[in-house]
Amino acid sequence: MQRAALDVSALQTALGERWARIRVVEQTESTNADLVADSVAPDRSVLVAEDQRTGRGRLDRRWSSPPRAGLTFSVLLRPSVPLAAWGWLPLLTGVALRAGVSATTGLEPSLKWPNDLLIGAAEAKVAGILAQTSGDGVVIGIGLNVTTTAEELPAGVNATSLALAGAGSLDRTVLLIAILQRLDAQVAQWEDVGGDAEACGLAAAYRAACSSITREVIVTVTDGASITGRVLDVDSTGRLRLGTSDGERTVGAGDVQHLRRL
Repeated sequence: MQRAALDVSALQTALGERWARIRVVEQTESTNADLVADSVAPDRSVLVAEDQRTGRGRLDRRWSSPPRAGLTFSVLLRPSVPLAAWGWLPLLTGVALRAGVSATTGLEPSLKWPNDLLIGAAEAKVAGILAQTSGDGVVIGIGLNVTTTAEELPAGVNATSLALAGAGSLDRTVLLIAILQRLDAQVAQWEDVGGDAEACGLAAAYRAACSSITREVIVTVTDGASITGRVLDVDSTGRLRLGTSDGERTVGAGDVQHLRRL
């Protein structure tokens, strides 16, 4: 399948005033690893790979995509807010990603806490987000399936692509511009209020888009233990509030599995 390359000139023209550095490389092992290793990269650096060979998601899961079939990119942010508020960055990115995809494609995806973009009644995963701290910065990686075919998706995984979901537009350059413009705006609003997600409307926007809220779920936390319960809310710090048989629990990091609706 012939897939068009990203239009680097269009990216620079649309984003250059707000993003300090935008690079598109033909191939790399991991855009996140490259930016983490770049100690002098300025705030609002973007690295995009047409082909990422060893990308990964949460819990070290492999994220792979054929060359030019998706958007695989990382951004480096050096937030001017207290470290305690940085936990909102993956969720903030999810809000921006969802808004950019929706505006460009006409689709209405939802967010699964804390880092997946889902589409359709089957809640198939179309994108994932991975955030890593790096000194005084945070590197946020996004992998979005755009024109990936059913045969190219990993076997046994509930995943899809924008093309398979019936997207109205599949222009990767337009998509990336829309996502980064919204990410920049969300970060600016969040920083303007010192990282207060409630004050800038970020918390409300995330709750409205999050399909995990009110759902019965199984959460695998960082030590490997599993918690089953009903999601009550996402609190003001971005943590998941769970109602369980042993009472309410709060989870700051973990992997969520939505259980089937009755």
